[in-house]
Amino acid sequence: MKWVVWVGSVRKGSYNAAIARSLQALAPEGVTVELLPSVAELPIYDADIQAQGFPQEVTGLGATLKGADGVIIVTPEYNYSVPGGLKNAIDWVSRLPDAPLKGKPVLIQSASMGVLGGARAQYHLRQIMVFLDAFVMNVPEVMVGQAQKKIDESGTLTDEGTRDFIASQLKAFKAYVERVRA
Repeated sequence: MKWVVWVGSVRKGSYNAAIARSLQALAPEGVTVELLPSVAELPIYDADIQAQGFPQEVTGLGATLKGADGVIIVTPEYNYSVPGGLKNAIDWVSRLPDAPLKGKPVLIQSASMGVLGGARAQYHLRQIMVFLDAFVMNVPEVMVGQAQKKIDESGTLTDEGTRDFIASQLKAFKAYVERVRA
């Protein structure tokens, strides 16, 4: 089973990117986890650009999403919502004729320095996924609050409780993906 991971942050020392990098080691047996290219690599969505043809970065992203068994989105919360770069990437993908997220199992994770761990971003992302007809797994939810205490200076998720909880969520996601695919 192959999952791809979309990271909503472009910051070099991103806690969300650290969580994303930990997923392969925490994934259940038989699952591979691949990080998608940075959302910063896509141009700002523009219908005029689309009219001339989708950029190669967009069509490549769409093909990768379409070929994955599941998609994990790990994102921070910006201004009570999703970061602009992630929203832009979703906007591009939503315009692709083959609708790569339609019917796709999606898992959402977030991390922040605050205690809520990105809950509001997850709520907005769930609303966006409804329009795309993606199948978002509801529980268990992973919102890593006070991430600065759980991820070390080298960008490694060191908190064992958080690692165990994420591993249990990934195990549940594997079962969810199998149910959706059936």
